[in-house]
Amino acid sequence: MRMSNSAVVTRNITWSGLAHSEPYEAGWAGEAVIFVRALKPGIGGAGIAHVEMSADGMNWAREGTSFPLPTSENEVTFGRVSHFGNWLRIAAEFPEGASLTVLVTLHFKS
Repeated sequence: MRMSNSAVVTRNITWSGLAHSEPYEAGWAGEAVIFVRALKPGIGGAGIAHVEMSADGMNWAREGTSFPLPTSENEVTFGRVSHFGNWLRIAAEFPEGASLTVLVTLHFKS
């Protein structure tokens, strides 16, 4: 029987410049879907999210999955990953002057 779990890792935080979600330990999972929802309309240009993984939750490497961040209120974007080791988070990059208030949730299945 497969197991699943969902975790809110960023809630009502405004991101700009370089930002990242809280990390989450999920070495038990075989796959993950990362959802980012805009809680307010974005300001400035659109940002991009990069999935990052870590063996220890402190030192991070890009996993290779990237996806655009939402720009409109309640718009949702996502990325799917597997084979990610033990820890996951997303890092975001925004053009100068751009920002976005986000809700980030991680959804795992074993």
